[in-house]
Amino acid sequence: MNKGHLEMEVKFCLSDMDAFEQRLRSLGASLVQPRTYETNLRFDTPKLELTKNHRVLRLRKDEKSHLTYKGPAQYSKTVSVRQEYEVEVSDFKTTEELLNALGYQVSVRYEKWRTKYHIAKIEIDLDEMPFGNFIEIEGTDPAEIERMARALALDWNLRITDSYMMLFERFKKNKHVDLANLDFESFKDIKATPEDLGIKPADIIAYL
Repeated sequence: MNKGHLEMEVKFCLSDMDAFEQRLRSLGASLVQPRTYETNLRFDTPKLELTKNHRVLRLRKDEKSHLTYKGPAQYSKTVSVRQEYEVEVSDFKTTEELLNALGYQVSVRYEKWRTKYHIAKIEIDLDEMPFGNFIEIEGTDPAEIERMARALALDWNLRITDSYMMLFERFKKNKHVDLANLDFESFKDIKATPEDLGIKPADIIAYL
């Protein structure tokens, strides 16, 4: 994407990623990105002014590199709704240096493995995070997102509209740990449970 749009999405915690992916394929989902490692740098001012105003400036690298801005989330909705601007950049390191030169600095680094599917106009991302497995459902209509979640046997009442960074902050508070980054190396000796994040798995095992 290279222009602003409203990002509408919702997350769910998964207890069985393999079983869920099998159900996803059985419903005719098309694989558009195989399992891909992703690293993200979140930038902020020295006084963390972006974070305080619930805004995000992120540089991501997977198969390509993208620079993204996200506005504050609208939490009154059934899904998370945010204004988003994203552009592809040709050089990850140079873009990082450019942001540094403008006075921004990396506030946190986070990693994931992401597998991406499409069903009609819905994007479904399977995310393997350092603290657990999740699915993100993104679309242009909250009602369609809810219908898709229910078709995938997900408990809608257990949906998550918080960002991964918000879950990370909750984890650190609940576990009384001081971690700088949400990366796999930091979590190699830490066992994280959904309860540590204040959430519950939403895949309904009886239907999977």
